[in-house]
Amino acid sequence: MPGITVFCTLGMRAVLDEVAPAFAGARHVAVVRVYDSSVALMRRIAAGETADVAVITAEAVDDLIRQRKVGKRVDLSRSFVGLAVAKGAPKPDISTPEKFRQAMLAAKSIARSKTGASGLYFAGLIERLGLAEALVGKMIVRDGIVGKIAASGEAELAVQQVSELMQADGVDIVGPLPAELQSVTVFSAGVFTDAGNPGAAQAFVDELASPASAALIRRKGMEPVQG
Repeated sequence: MPGITVFCTLGMRAVLDEVAPAFAGARHVAVVRVYDSSVALMRRIAAGETADVAVITAEAVDDLIRQRKVGKRVDLSRSFVGLAVAKGAPKPDISTPEKFRQAMLAAKSIARSKTGASGLYFAGLIERLGLAEALVGKMIVRDGIVGKIAASGEAELAVQQVSELMQADGVDIVGPLPAELQSVTVFSAGVFTDAGNPGAAQAFVDELASPASAALIRRKGMEPVQG
């Protein structure tokens, strides 16, 4: 069976886990998915790895376009940073910037991603809020789905894209950050200029951007750009 390889950011994993099998079955095209943070995937591409499709941040796709490794950018979703706690644990009030600040100071431990867009943003956010020094001993910094760290009880709070937190079993979503502190990440797709199966690759991108995928994107904690 002919196939395509898709490099996909963790924030869109839940979407691809549903779209890819249906696409593969309907078109008789195998879809190999490689999941990692956008930063990590860009490092792999820089080191010489390639694929047929990239589903990563809009900024990363633009970078690949400048390098002539991708032809054009198709925006798929808007993703928001949020918090999660272990299932059944008390949810802190983060409805305003001041209450968010208080919740961070009150937390015993906070998990964030190391190279993901949300983790890098959160590191900068607590610096701007003057909290970095107060929180340095509380931070657990790892890559992957950091909601799992909260689910295990190792961290009291987990900070990540809401769509990624939803991928962890055993957590409750507290909610997105207050609007004044929020960072919106646009996830986009692009076909590699050296794609081995460009027709199938473009069809897969079209499927992700279709109105039929919009409801799925919403269910996975994001807002669709298309549809």
